[in-house]
Amino acid sequence: MKLHELAPAPGSKKERNRVGRGIGSGNGKTSGRGHKGQNARSGGGVRPGFEGGQNPLYRRLPKRGFTNRNRVEYALVNLQQLNQFAAGTEITPEFLIESGLVKNPKDGIKVLGTGDLTVQLTVKANKFSQSAVDKIQAAGGKSEVI
Repeated sequence: MKLHELAPAPGSKKERNRVGRGIGSGNGKTSGRGHKGQNARSGGGVRPGFEGGQNPLYRRLPKRGFTNRNRVEYALVNLQQLNQFAAGTEITPEFLIESGLVKNPKDGIKVLGTGDLTVQLTVKANKFSQSAVDKIQAAGGKSEVI
């Protein structure tokens, strides 16, 4: 291979369509916008969702429900996920983030009782389900609400 033989892979370079550059380009004069009319003008066209004056879909549909602005959303951790840690480890929200078990702590961390806990741990979290508390105590550990 020589320097003058170098070429980009076929199909990798796509040339931009330059409108308004003469009759031979196929998109000269009106630049593919047709003659006159709303869409031929600069700044022409209609806003998204406009249906030509017909009552638009977003107005025809009923309003449903509401969004609680004070909602508290917890990052969830299941007990079976905590089995990977060594016995006697103190599990805190910071520790869970460092270990990669929780990526976004949201408004706090809630421990759920899904699965079985086989290791004795001290778990500190914002909230616990009742089954999680029972299983942590059954494994010989402690659960503390922070």
